[in-house]
Amino acid sequence: MKKGKEAEGAGTTGRSRSARRQRAGHEDLLTDVSRVRQPEAVDRERGYLGGRIRKARETRGLNLKDISSRTGIDVDTLKRMESGQMTPPLGQLIRLGKALDMKMGYFISPGVDKPMTVVRTDQRQAVSRYGEKRSEQYGYAYESLAPEKGNRLMEPFIVTLLPTDTEEFSTHDGQEFLFVLEGEMKVQVGDQIEFLHSGDAVYYDSNQPHLVKSVGGSKTTILAVLYAGSK
Repeated sequence: MKKGKEAEGAGTTGRSRSARRQRAGHEDLLTDVSRVRQPEAVDRERGYLGGRIRKARETRGLNLKDISSRTGIDVDTLKRMESGQMTPPLGQLIRLGKALDMKMGYFISPGVDKPMTVVRTDQRQAVSRYGEKRSEQYGYAYESLAPEKGNRLMEPFIVTLLPTDTEEFSTHDGQEFLFVLEGEMKVQVGDQIEFLHSGDAVYYDSNQPHLVKSVGGSKTTILAVLYAGSK
């Protein structure tokens, strides 16, 4: 790890800018970090996720350039994902799932085949942590609410949106449902802009350019449910 001032920046998440982007290409919601678990536990989850991506790619006989051409994610970023140096945004996981003909939930946690799973408050799975560079700040943290359920069609998360000046859009397959638990946030889908407060909800098609961010200078906590299709 880097020392001095760079080490102090370990409170933000890592992600190289993709070479090919939709509108501004940032993975608007669900990109980044968490402080809800101890760093070593989060590092371990991040390593597992990268290993699953690499295994799925190699099983299909694909190289990094193949995946890059299918997803628009640059090769350097893919290398960092597979090595566990960074955790991909959920939007990128959806694109990886499509490229590898898999459900994106497999990368977070394959789960097991049983009819019901329960996640207690202290058992929510954080899948990423802050990176080391100030330039790698994306303004939110997420926790999986169903990591043990295999063959799940939906991906539920508790997301903490942090104040940021960044306003960039994301586009990927599927749909998203968001419910505001605490705070205020801005949602933009195409040209439509809405400001949501605690108790408000929104549902939209993710294949439209969309942006979600905290407003008001304080964090916003939301329940987010993503559906990326059967695969």
